[in-house]
Amino acid sequence: MFNKKTIRGASEKVFWSLLAMVTVFTVWQVIAVIIPVKNLMPSPLKVLDFFFRSFVVPIGRYTILRHILFSLERVTIGFFSASVLGIIVGIGMGTSRLFRSIVRPIFEMLRPIPPIAWIPLAILWLGIGEATKYFIIFIGSFTNVTLNSFAGAVQVDPTLIGAARMLGASERQIFTKIILPSATPNIFSGLQIGLSTSWMSVLAAEMVRSAEGAGWIIIMGSESGNTTQILAGMIAIGFFGFLIAELMHALEKRLCAWNVRGR
Repeated sequence: MFNKKTIRGASEKVFWSLLAMVTVFTVWQVIAVIIPVKNLMPSPLKVLDFFFRSFVVPIGRYTILRHILFSLERVTIGFFSASVLGIIVGIGMGTSRLFRSIVRPIFEMLRPIPPIAWIPLAILWLGIGEATKYFIIFIGSFTNVTLNSFAGAVQVDPTLIGAARMLGASERQIFTKIILPSATPNIFSGLQIGLSTSWMSVLAAEMVRSAEGAGWIIIMGSESGNTTQILAGMIAIGFFGFLIAELMHALEKRLCAWNVRGR
């Protein structure tokens, strides 16, 4: 049941969110009026009109929703692969000193390299097909998932592990009953950040011989000098990225109800 305090808190959150959005669009409208070159800064009404019309009128070969689905498919594959490997590597480094000694130096050397820097090598290794796009998105997510999984595993209270061993628990039981549940909040934190960086990597990924996708909309708008299309593509990435992040947060809230992060 929802009490009055919960309803009031939700109402205030919606109110301030809407106020912030109205403020942003108002400032945007003022800037669009002030700047004399209209193509340089189109008004928010013009951009929103283009955005909503693009659900019916194609941009290139597809409508904007179809472009988003192409990007979403790429993000899903790259992000899922990065999540699986990142969780394994992160927990492995957090639970095994030998594994940490072998893997962490290599990981720390590769970690500062941004996803876009991998594009030339990715093209040489994987060609200019979809595999290159998946790889770039994978790189964008892998670091954050690994770091947070490692932090979650290494921060497990050693007293709990020692007590479990004294009571005769096996290493498998210690991992499944203590380490993994304790690391889960940190893992979800890494997944949230990794999902955001996946969406940010879409633009870089779709620079590689792409004919569809939200990133392609921005790139084609840039090449043709169509600022309205660029901003519409940015809104599409931001809006659908927000929806996916909310779904991830809802999943986290359900699985980590005892330690969910506030928002």
